Amino acid sequence: MKQIQMASYKAAHFGWSVSGKVATITLNRPDRKNPLTLESYAELRDLFRELAYATDIKAVVFTGAGGNFCSGGDVHDIIGKLVKMDMTQLMAFTRMTGDLVKAMRACPQPIVSAIDGICAGAGGMIACASDMRLGTTRSKVAFLFVRVGLAGCDMGACTLLPRLIGLSRAAELLFTGRVMGGEEADRFGFYSRLVEPEKLLEEASALAKTLADGPTFAHGMTKTMLFQEWSHGLDECIEAEAQAQAICMQTKDFERAYNGFVAKQTPVFEGN
Repeated sequence: MKQIQMASYKAAHFGWSVSGKVATITLNRPDRKNPLTLESYAELRDLFRELAYATDIKAVVFTGAGGNFCSGGDVHDIIGKLVKMDMTQLMAFTRMTGDLVKAMRACPQPIVSAIDGICAGAGGMIACASDMRLGTTRSKVAFLFVRVGLAGCDMGACTLLPRLIGLSRAAELLFTGRVMGGEEADRFGFYSRLVEPEKLLEEASALAKTLADGPTFAHGMTKTMLFQEWSHGLDECIEAEAQAQAICMQTKDFERAYNGFVAKQTPVFEGN
């Protein structure tokens, strides 16, 4: 089985840092509110695919530099090129952007997005693809596809967003492209909670560390079940969860939890 260490990974198109078992991805083009380029899309996709095999990274924080999360696709680097592409090239691009979302959902590590300022277009979809989102009151979330003449069904928006905030609310945002403010996003359930801007990254990192210190094999199973059960009926879901729990009950972490309870000690999970 393929196993790799990711702590020494050298990112070319965004920031990458590791503290303990937590990796932080930072989109770092603050002068443009951290837009994505063709290159950063592809590198992020490949990175999350590799994280599925990482033995040293147990949780991921995704954030942006300079008080903004991500303004979406770069107007000049991406949109300016798209209008000159033929259908074959366009399909390759749209599939590649969707592959980023699929890679984020497929990697076993919980992903916590720390969202401040602008979170628009593809940035909104990175947030949707994350497992948890912390935001600020000054954040502004928008799915801008309709504003550039496109459908709202981009990068999985029509399946991910309704599951986070409900069909009617998602429909309004996707049809209008309007901005959803931080307090509204929190009220809708898009955010797990609101945090003061100066504490956002600290709290996102603390949450990620808590997850990384937990039973990480079981966390990966939870993430799989949350995603897999969307398209299943109740009977299938209950059976799948029965199988998942039986597998987790064979781990050393489950035994450590029991021994810790008996000894009245806090268990130290090791992810196996």
